[in-house]
Amino acid sequence: MTKHGNAFDATACIKSGQRVFIHGAAATPHVLIAGMLEHADRLRDVELIHLHTYGKAAYADPHYSLAFKVVNLFVGENIRRKIDGDRVDYLPCFLSEIPQLFRSKSRKIDVALVHVSPPDVHGFCTLGTSIDVARAAVDAADIVIAQCNKQMPRVHGDGVVHISRFDHFIEVDEPLDEHPMRPLNAEEIAIGNAIAEIVEDGATLQMGIGAVPDAVLAALVDHKNLGIHTEMWSDGLLPLIESGVVNNSQKAIHPGKLVSGFVMGTRKLYDFIDDNPSVVQLDIAYVNSVGVIIRNPKVTAINSAVEVDLSGQVCADSIGHRIISGVGGQMDFIRGASLSAGGKPIIALTSRAKHGQSRIVPTLRPGAGVVTTRAHVHFIVTEYGIADLYGKTVNERAKALINIAHPQDREWLSRAWQDARCAMT
Repeated sequence: MTKHGNAFDATACIKSGQRVFIHGAAATPHVLIAGMLEHADRLRDVELIHLHTYGKAAYADPHYSLAFKVVNLFVGENIRRKIDGDRVDYLPCFLSEIPQLFRSKSRKIDVALVHVSPPDVHGFCTLGTSIDVARAAVDAADIVIAQCNKQMPRVHGDGVVHISRFDHFIEVDEPLDEHPMRPLNAEEIAIGNAIAEIVEDGATLQMGIGAVPDAVLAALVDHKNLGIHTEMWSDGLLPLIESGVVNNSQKAIHPGKLVSGFVMGTRKLYDFIDDNPSVVQLDIAYVNSVGVIIRNPKVTAINSAVEVDLSGQVCADSIGHRIISGVGGQMDFIRGASLSAGGKPIIALTSRAKHGQSRIVPTLRPGAGVVTTRAHVHFIVTEYGIADLYGKTVNERAKALINIAHPQDREWLSRAWQDARCAMT
């Protein structure tokens, strides 16, 4: 273990041809990344692999084309326009399976760059805001380089790492990246209210980040005894925790604990989770395991989509061929919720995209990925209502989905469906 005064020296061990894992989300280790970029002139064909990161992701710029290639396990906003399908690419994989991808060495990790909380009196740091796949990367990497940050919260769970595991480390005092909530629009509020009506007291919730999850949470203020077992969460959940609506009392596993793989939000959220024994972050292979998810009662999984076709196929990671996010954990929780006693798997989306195109479509765009199959789908929700597709034929599904499309799109969708039915014969 070597302590370094600067990131350039700490990352000097990275060699050409190696694969380097980069900690993601609010734990993006910007100082270490900057240090690594200073070595670009001597490096060739270093593969950088990560979930979504914050910052400019300069390593993906053409300027660094000889030094770095990038494999995205989930595509963040900072990388979307840099994907070329060659040097900057996307690796589709269920989030729950990425730890095994690392541990099995199917995608061997040579070096892991991680962002951790300061060591306690016994020398133990934590992986802070993001355990997710970082735990597996630390376990599997030959070399681990850490940036120990005074502003990184100490989080209970699987992210505890003794400082002796770090081959190199630096100390920093840097603010974490933040993702503040934005005001909700009328469509999002309507979706939130509709979903809240089918969320039962005592349910275990899974939700993502963004306006629709925030709208759902805002509409749950009169519910009771809700629990959380989710891939991630953000500031929208804090009012429900503070009011006691979320108390995790009815959960069958980890009762009294708020379970997740990572968090992403504001400093208020990071301060709340800091050394909070009611919050545990666990390896995402466990959090997103269907076998684990189904043990909780009334699992209500709320996920988003880019578009849904009239048979119920859900595209959530691309606009046609253009990748904009990733497979993530949607299928893990949709399946887990459907098998949970009293569970409700929900896909929520506004009826139209921001430029006015219908998001309920006769067929998915060419190149669009099916993240959730029509066999897995149960509830589809827009601002115009809820379509329960479970137990319905393809024709019944199409009619139900047309009924929750934008009113101005229903006529042409009906005609398109009639044409599709003719093509079936």
